[in-house]
Amino acid sequence: MSVRLAVTTRAETFERLHPALGDRGIEVVHVQPDERVLPVAESPFPDVDVGWVYPSRLMEGAVVDSHLGVPWVNGRADILASRNKAGVLTRLAAADLPVPATRVVSNPASETTVGEAAAAVGWPVVIKPNSTTRGVGVAKVSEPDSVAGVTDYLDLVHDYRATGDRSYLLQEYLPGATDYRVMVLDGTYVGAVRRRLPDERLAEGGWKHNVHRGAIAESVDLDPELRRLAERAAAVLDVDLLGVDLLVTDDRAVISETNARPTVDDAEKYVDGFYDRVAELVRETAAGAGVET
Repeated sequence: MSVRLAVTTRAETFERLHPALGDRGIEVVHVQPDERVLPVAESPFPDVDVGWVYPSRLMEGAVVDSHLGVPWVNGRADILASRNKAGVLTRLAAADLPVPATRVVSNPASETTVGEAAAAVGWPVVIKPNSTTRGVGVAKVSEPDSVAGVTDYLDLVHDYRATGDRSYLLQEYLPGATDYRVMVLDGTYVGAVRRRLPDERLAEGGWKHNVHRGAIAESVDLDPELRRLAERAAAVLDVDLLGVDLLVTDDRAVISETNARPTVDDAEKYVDGFYDRVAELVRETAAGAGVET
């Protein structure tokens, strides 16, 4: 029996899942949760059996979730847990997994307190909003006045009462670290990419490795020890589909972030049988809700 999978994006992930899972008896359909008007009394969506990942906009996601009434490969709790960078790092550290030196600031906090915390982390320090993705709002600063300037802007943004999360991180900067995005599927490593900046961006002083900010993602044969580290992170967080970001220097490796809404990359960047494993996870998720697959 064919399974219908709802995907709430039309970007790269949908374009790659659609043909690959279609060949494996899973029909992938798009469900648009945002930038539209949604009725609440009747569903505007097609009938589906399972969802890929819970929508990133949680308010609209609640409407979509109620209309669809299906299980998600990664549900709302998974998305919320991974989005909270400070919460993730705290859980990982409690499980004795390596993370960068980090302080979480519950804004507002005094300039003196924040400056002392930044100095304790070490200069330069990376300042990043706790709940954003794709490198949004991340800055690297080298002295207390710059810290104060960045937090002044955060104070202005956080003045808007609709902003739910007012926390941010002060995090250790690891110069020269190699940046890996590791994909873990149902507890098992399925591939990794090294994210690096083009030479011209490096020459200009660039340092962020986010693909959405111009970095290049290259497939790598990841060291088995790093594979196990990513798998341990996914086990601690108990998320079926997880992107684990590792920063690796000559003498250490740390887990910097996780992403429960990871972009699915080109098939050649994953292990053989990757889409077979994806299809199996989708069917298992649907079967858990009593859908015949």
